[in-house]
Amino acid sequence: MTPDMPCSGPGGCKGTTITRWVEPVEPFLGPLAEVAADFTAITGVRIDLPTVLFLRACLAGHDLPVRTSAGGSCHLLPTTDGWAAVNLARPDDLTAVPALLTILGAAGRTVQALREAARRVTTAEVAAGAQLLGVAAAELRSAFDEPVPVRSERFGELRSRDLPGLRVIDLSALWAGPLCARLLGLAGARVTKVESTTRPDGARSGQPAFYRWLHDGHESVIVDFDSGRLAEIVAEADVVIEASRPRALRRLGIHAERFLAGRPGRVWVSITGYGREDDRVAFGDDAAVAGGLTGLDGNSGPVFLGDAIADPVTGVFAAHAAAHSLARGGGELVALSMAGCAATVARGAPC
Repeated sequence: MTPDMPCSGPGGCKGTTITRWVEPVEPFLGPLAEVAADFTAITGVRIDLPTVLFLRACLAGHDLPVRTSAGGSCHLLPTTDGWAAVNLARPDDLTAVPALLTILGAAGRTVQALREAARRVTTAEVAAGAQLLGVAAAELRSAFDEPVPVRSERFGELRSRDLPGLRVIDLSALWAGPLCARLLGLAGARVTKVESTTRPDGARSGQPAFYRWLHDGHESVIVDFDSGRLAEIVAEADVVIEASRPRALRRLGIHAERFLAGRPGRVWVSITGYGREDDRVAFGDDAAVAGGLTGLDGNSGPVFLGDAIADPVTGVFAAHAAAHSLARGGGELVALSMAGCAATVARGAPC
């Protein structure tokens, strides 16, 4: 482990513990290691993948996941024709369970009732019903054939610049976007994390040591998004990282295309579950299932790999894509699909 990796906390973070997490995922690490190595070649910053992927789980003392995710919110459910992942990550998601059961032609309020109902319907019905209610859900391997995890489109003029000293504004939350910001910060960028006064980063309620590690050395600003101050902060940036629906930012007067056209060499990093044109909600565990980044149990049934693994995978892809864009002269909107990043890693595993 790298020297800056905290090795204390609930459950500890000793070598034997992290090894247990690495072993199931190791067959999939080749493609991600290539991306990490290229980021190092561009920036000089080495990415320690065990730290990036498993630090949160180690600090939290999580057990290795099986059909329930490491964090306990996402569930792999057998259906009549396959497997679906339903992620009850927020209080509102749990409240939506009775409505989802009604959609599936059943009754009840518990995860067990949902599990029993799923056995009587198709995978598509489970995923579509959950998504209709705004609950993150996915069909196993539904995004496995996603050909391009990162899409770049140029809206601004080129200007060659190095990362050291550039201003990065991080509007994202949770894990993937902040990890991208951390890696860019280690490469010398000046990172400012921006949060809403009414909607702080949900990761603040998680492991404090992990949150500190993720945002170490970053400036933190909390603003009223309706005040106009957010647009002023974004205007000062060289790189913006966000994980919002485009229309949500546009309502606040922030347009990626205008930002890129405003000054040569800028880069906009957009992280979504399935691409900027897809409104489906996604978190790290269900996005990994969609991409086919799962393991197998003794009966060849799917199990979760790692801890919300599509999140850190996407964070590494995003930092690499941003550094690569800056090296090309920038001016680009770099859009990442979490499910697509997971699929890229899954496809690279040996058969």
